[in-house]
Amino acid sequence: MLFQALRSLVFYLLFLGQTVVIAIFLGTIALFRSGWFGFGWTLARYWAWSNLILLRYLVGIRTEVAGLGNIPEGGCIIASKHQSDWDIFAILPHAGKPAFIAKKELMDIPFFGWAARTMETITIDRKRGGDAIPSMLADARGAVARGCRIIIFPEGTRGAPLRPGKYKFGTARLYEALDVPLVPVAVNSGLFWGRNSLILWPGTARATFLPPIPPGLPSAEMQQRMTAAIEAESDRLALVADKERIARPLTPAMRARLDQLHDEQSAM
Repeated sequence: MLFQALRSLVFYLLFLGQTVVIAIFLGTIALFRSGWFGFGWTLARYWAWSNLILLRYLVGIRTEVAGLGNIPEGGCIIASKHQSDWDIFAILPHAGKPAFIAKKELMDIPFFGWAARTMETITIDRKRGGDAIPSMLADARGAVARGCRIIIFPEGTRGAPLRPGKYKFGTARLYEALDVPLVPVAVNSGLFWGRNSLILWPGTARATFLPPIPPGLPSAEMQQRMTAAIEAESDRLALVADKERIARPLTPAMRARLDQLHDEQSAM
């Protein structure tokens, strides 16, 4: 465990170091120039790609992304389960011209927030509750009109692996307003890079882009289909990881949930 902790420390130093440098560079540019979306996303893709490389060779986390053929041409919503920062690195390079939905507090961080403004970032002020939705929807419509794919984490925050997600209804509101397909994304990344975890564990983190949900469905039906698809595939990806032997120590609750999933799979 000590060796893995040291490997993780080196990763965090390089990850945070280059993130700060890129944020300061882009943030400084944003103070004087606007509309540098293309340049900003070029650096963002480098940031995502380089962090995946660091994860692979420093801490032993490999990356596999499946289902890319399920991403439709043109505007759509990419709705992903969220377990770690790896999810951002894995999704971003495949989203074409992406527009992330992020909480307003992130935009208020010096340099980081300014850098985000050089890209198609859509903010939502959670403190305003439902009153923040109309502004978010208006910004999202504009982004889709410019050819963006909207990226959102329906749970609103990182969740622990092997626990059912609590999906907020904001994604359904977005789906209803934009009238575009929604692509659910499942992940198992929390088994290797847990929420608030200081140690990263080796293994293969996986993401699956699932078949798109067509536009025009009742929002409640879309919400049910999205939740069921993401949870089922995330459970399957967790089982794949377990069969490959998960390196991180598992809590009794996690072990029990995996055993339950194995039993359910055997009974099918």
